[in-house]
Amino acid sequence: MAKQDPDDLYIAQAQGHQHRFMMLLKLTHSSTKAAGAMLLAAIVALIVANSPASEAFIGFWHDNEVLLGVGPFVGEMSFGHIINDIFMAIFFLLVGLEIKYEMTVGELTNIRQAALPVIAAFGGVLAPIVIYSIFNIGNPETAHGWGVPTATDIAFALGIMALLGNRVPNGVRVFLSTLAVADDIIAILVIAIFYGQSPSVFWLVMAAAVFVVLILMNRAHIYSLTPYMLIGVVLWFCVFMSGVHSTIAGVLLAFAIPSGSRVNLRTFMHWSKDRVSAANATYNDHEPIIAQGEYIETVSSLSRVARQVIPPATRLEHLLYPWVYFGILPLFALTNADVSFMGVDMATLFTSPVLYGVFFGLLLGKPIGIMLFSFLTVKFKIASLPEHVNWMHMLGAAILGGVGFTMAIFVANLAYSDPLLVADAKLGILSASLIAGIIGFLFLFSQAKHAKAHGAEYEQKDDPLEPFDEEDVARFAALTANDPALGKEKSVKVKVPVEERDLVDETLHNDEAEEQEDIEGLRK
Repeated sequence: MAKQDPDDLYIAQAQGHQHRFMMLLKLTHSSTKAAGAMLLAAIVALIVANSPASEAFIGFWHDNEVLLGVGPFVGEMSFGHIINDIFMAIFFLLVGLEIKYEMTVGELTNIRQAALPVIAAFGGVLAPIVIYSIFNIGNPETAHGWGVPTATDIAFALGIMALLGNRVPNGVRVFLSTLAVADDIIAILVIAIFYGQSPSVFWLVMAAAVFVVLILMNRAHIYSLTPYMLIGVVLWFCVFMSGVHSTIAGVLLAFAIPSGSRVNLRTFMHWSKDRVSAANATYNDHEPIIAQGEYIETVSSLSRVARQVIPPATRLEHLLYPWVYFGILPLFALTNADVSFMGVDMATLFTSPVLYGVFFGLLLGKPIGIMLFSFLTVKFKIASLPEHVNWMHMLGAAILGGVGFTMAIFVANLAYSDPLLVADAKLGILSASLIAGIIGFLFLFSQAKHAKAHGAEYEQKDDPLEPFDEEDVARFAALTANDPALGKEKSVKVKVPVEERDLVDETLHNDEAEEQEDIEGLRK
């Protein structure tokens, strides 16, 4: 069956605008361009922070404060805190949605497969602690900085992975993203327990209560995104007030949003075909569209229901993707890469046990711990490697786990009271992250070239902003079958095993002449 040219759906006068719009969509859903924007922001921050404009630059982000809140809950937050505590919670919401998809119908459907990156994350935390302690044992001023090299920077690690595109199996990206999220959650717990103030039991209980409300909303088959977003704001506030890092609220919210569809997909296939036929029958080629009430109502009803076919979790993921990767992450890099070495004694710096503990903790400790715990997990048959993923891929991902950057810098600011020790830690973080990023990328790239030479090809994960096609319909049908966080969606009337998927395909692939007639009627 020949595919209809998408441009034919638009009148000639609008095709130029539509083409430019599609080019914009293509730009804003490019993972490689998003990574480039983020890295560019980090480079700008480093240059400015080591220039005469450093003081004004840092002051702009951290000294200017704005009032936020309602009634008695009004407080002041700097621009930097807004980015780190509010915007990054939105980023973690997107990450949580992506992982939820993988746990629903993707690479992590099997709980044993999900165990692999989570267990590996613990190894990636413990090994750097050991290496850091070897360099700083017995030194009371520096020994408590063991938490600095434990965290993987999810934004930069996944940004580097995005540069590889479909050259590596999607399972590698899923493994690294899940590992990085688990790693960050561990890091947040480390900060709250060892480097922060004691968490507020009251606000933790309040956060748990709000999360229960979100779960009950899911159970009650509420599929509108608006109530989830409003209550998600309350959840963020409770987590923020508890003393636990507020970004975890984004992950909790992601797992409460339904991944099922409220529409009976089997009925929709037949109903939508009838609506197209009805629209074609009521359309009058000699009358202005605005005067054709019956035609407009028919098409409007089709549009309203078609939008509801897409699960809320998928709709939100599509909405957030360009804003997160081209807005939030570059801003995050710009405000957290402001590392200045002006006035630092470099001779003293390169004899610091903090520098070497952090540097080798990230560059060696992270991959050693991740690989060791991954090997033991597979060896004892707790989990197996993802599909098409070998141990060389795992080593490349483990090396990228050594990209610490922003979270590590955040811990360093909490761990040391001496500014010189903070500078030592930052140099170790930046140098280890740079080397780990380059080595990890080149390692995976060389593995991709070797695999391609032997005829291996990997399916690329659908871009979040790609138009929906027949495969997506089957995917949405699969999503309606169950929700991994909350159990089966009891309101779903249709589950799509293989035999029913054939029915969907049969309905979608109408006779070509009939399809062309329907499309031509809508196009006019």
